[in-house]
Amino acid sequence: MTTSNQTTSIIVGIDLGTTNSLVAYNDANGSRILGDEPMLPSVVRFNPNGSTTIGTEARDHATQFPLTTIHSAKRLMGRSIEDVRADLQYLNYEVVQGDHNTARVSIPMDDGTRMVSPQEVSAHILRSLKQRAESSLGQSVEKAVITVPAYFDDAQRQATRDAGRLAGLEVVRIVNEPTAAALAYGLGTGGTKPKTIAVFDLGGGTFDISILRLTPSDDTNPTDFFQVLSTAGDTHLGGDDVDHMLVRLFMNEISEQLGVSIDADQQTFDASTRTALSQFARAIKHTLSDQESASVRIDLGNDRVYERTISRDEFEAMLVPWIERALRACDRAVRDAKNQHGGETIDALILVGGSTRMPLVRKRAGEFFGIEPYTALDPDKVVAMGAAIQASILSGSNSGSLLLDVVPLSLGIETAGGAVAKLIMRNTTVPSRATERFSTQVDGQVNIKLNILQGEREMVADCRSLGEFELRGIPPMPAGVPKLVVEFLVDANGILNVSAIEERSGKRASIQIVPNHGLTSDEVDRIEQESFTHARSDMKQHQIADLIANSSLDLKWIGDRFEKHKDELDAELRADLETKISTLRGFVESAKADWSSVDPNAFHDAKESLDQASIRVQEIAIAASLRDDQ
Repeated sequence: MTTSNQTTSIIVGIDLGTTNSLVAYNDANGSRILGDEPMLPSVVRFNPNGSTTIGTEARDHATQFPLTTIHSAKRLMGRSIEDVRADLQYLNYEVVQGDHNTARVSIPMDDGTRMVSPQEVSAHILRSLKQRAESSLGQSVEKAVITVPAYFDDAQRQATRDAGRLAGLEVVRIVNEPTAAALAYGLGTGGTKPKTIAVFDLGGGTFDISILRLTPSDDTNPTDFFQVLSTAGDTHLGGDDVDHMLVRLFMNEISEQLGVSIDADQQTFDASTRTALSQFARAIKHTLSDQESASVRIDLGNDRVYERTISRDEFEAMLVPWIERALRACDRAVRDAKNQHGGETIDALILVGGSTRMPLVRKRAGEFFGIEPYTALDPDKVVAMGAAIQASILSGSNSGSLLLDVVPLSLGIETAGGAVAKLIMRNTTVPSRATERFSTQVDGQVNIKLNILQGEREMVADCRSLGEFELRGIPPMPAGVPKLVVEFLVDANGILNVSAIEERSGKRASIQIVPNHGLTSDEVDRIEQESFTHARSDMKQHQIADLIANSSLDLKWIGDRFEKHKDELDAELRADLETKISTLRGFVESAKADWSSVDPNAFHDAKESLDQASIRVQEIAIAASLRDDQ
């Protein structure tokens, strides 16, 4: 007699969205969204008695309970209070600084103030989705694939995993949202030729663009093969920002037309009023996607009524700078795909996310890529459907596709002179492993500190430190003798693990990189732009730093042997070596004082010249060492 393991093999796909969230399941009949109301508003209200209200009811009554109704928690996940400060004016609830400078939500309760992390808010949403899935499928659900924006960094991905764990779910895989969408669409496109697909994902809080290559199955390859060629995006660009633009318009016009001072009359623009304005903004945005105009009427009391009709033309004029931000990210992604994988012609454009329903978004995206957007699937549901397909692959019930994601920014380690040795380059396919060998620069060094860095520049000062750890207890040895092997491993979820071993002693250390908060969109833009702008000078500075480190070792080793054996050299060679040692030492000192003043080619030639001239000294030193051993 055998026992079915069906109940343990179910893995659902979850789209944890900024505005709405969905759960889906894939079986022999295909992917389907679970629940009577497919989209669950990503809103949680904390009631005074400690209970919570989730979804539609919480959203619909946000005006009544603005201080305890939490929306857009995804924008706070894994971020610092500085990262989210610009958002605070649009949030009806209070966000304060928590441990490690992270953002926390302060909620007034009957028994005092309660501090809640964004992960806890998201956990309530995930728990509700879990219950929805269990009700639909008639059995327990313990595992899930959860999607995140492609530009979520380690901290934000880890925060998502933490939210899943708090909800009672084992998060078996974190999948980028555009990648999940491509998986759903790719299975439906058919065909026999490889395709390059652009996935334009504009949701409530984030924007992602991914360029993917789809290789369909054939007689020799039974699986569809999806490879992400490049990704770009903006972690602070979505439909919420359109709502904020409209709210600012309303508030400014109310101030001008009704003589209300926004700063002075706080009661007029309290949390309830701001919530109501946000609801009006969303309604107008949705209306203008289908109609040529929309109207708003707001009764502020005391015979103060604000009325406004907005045409689609006026609305779209407001959208232009917002859309241009998305198209700049598209340009980066296309450029990266071409630079790293050769010329790529875009064969299909997929629009994902509710914000792509706006006509101007569809028009400008189509114009940019030069093709008509493909919108066969519901843009609100396609990410969850793709997550469900990935879940079925991981559960073993679907073997029809293979999906490969990429690292969004380069990863490396600090080396001598403040340079960065990159081990895993940007847009490398994950999971990915890289190993590099290093040594020490100081005699007798027993501890080695390793600084893990993220970015595209060549020097530590211009990159972001993700974390540090120390390898201790190394036996004291001369500089350059220890053999340090550093390994970077980025798992399928985009989480970085770093380990180091000193081969001679066997000493080991490791760290999982879980930063306290994530990159802002401005930081991402700056990192990428500066990597282009300063590419030439960065490479020179990196080259000089390496020359300083290597030449310092040469001067020590060759200098020691020269002083010990110089009497055994003929006068001409001794004078030549003295000159070359002095020349190289001069380069090192000048470079340490001002790296930009040194010609790296001349510096390199001086080092090579000394290396060649010192061969005779090395031979004499080796012979002497052999005699001593006898």
